Amino acid sequence: MDPIRLSPDGRELDPLLAAFTGRLLGVSGAPGAGKSTLAAELARRTGAVVVPMDGFHLADVELVRRGLLDRKGAPETFDAAGYAALLARVRVADEVVMAPAFERDLEQPLAGAIAVDPAAPLVVTEGNYLLLDEDPWPRVHARLDAVWHVVTEPVVRRRRLLARHVASGKSPAAAEQWVSRVDDPNAVIVDATASRADLVVELTSWAPSPG
Repeated sequence: MDPIRLSPDGRELDPLLAAFTGRLLGVSGAPGAGKSTLAAELARRTGAVVVPMDGFHLADVELVRRGLLDRKGAPETFDAAGYAALLARVRVADEVVMAPAFERDLEQPLAGAIAVDPAAPLVVTEGNYLLLDEDPWPRVHARLDAVWHVVTEPVVRRRRLLARHVASGKSPAAAEQWVSRVDDPNAVIVDATASRADLVVELTSWAPSPG
């Protein structure tokens, strides 16, 4: 599938949104590809509610119990079944659904942080593994009306990740080690799922509006 390349002003987004007729739109992509930024821009343009997959990170205390803390961010470090169940409730659209967020300063999920009103015309959910075909992740994909997979040049993606890890308290050396050992292998897993997307969006040249 040939990607749709966003120009710096993102003018391609409006016709893409106009062509989307569902209510639950997924945005997938590798770590650092720009999923959260694109989801925020879609919300800015449409008034959508954004539900991040990262809210379903297992807490560090549980990752320690499972021996997975050094794999944080891998598919098995999320509550994918819980994520799918919440999306199923959102699809019914008969009550306010409280979704979790992810607190980047703490690097921990935050329960009950996002109110998804049943009247919301569009809900955007973004995360790495929306298209993964290993159980229980297909349950997530099944809840969505479409998935847009985002890609960015690897050098740009890695630069963002390194800056993110340093900002969260890692030393530059530790950030580089984490990206190489955890984020890069996860990116390979995620980008291998792109063929299941409804469309692929290339974000390298895009410069989202600050307002």
